[in-house]
Amino acid sequence: MRFSGIGAVALLAALATSARADEPVVEARLTCKQMSSCEDAVMLWCNGYSRADGDNDGIPCENVCHSLRQVDEIRRAIGC
Repeated sequence: MRFSGIGAVALLAALATSARADEPVVEARLTCKQMSSCEDAVMLWCNGYSRADGDNDGIPCENVCHSLRQVDEIRRAIGC
């Protein structure tokens, strides 16, 4: 399953808000392999998926994000 645009973040938000207080919450486990764009990867990273930048070089999901400049531009655009 691959996500594009804000699909990954929208999926997480939908899962978080769809559960009622008396229902168990199903945790979505999204990974870098599921990201189809650097935007998705940066959003996932900014929303707490710290493993996206395993080597701590400031570039999450290097399978879709190819430079620190690209990541920084996206972070500025989304306010992360």
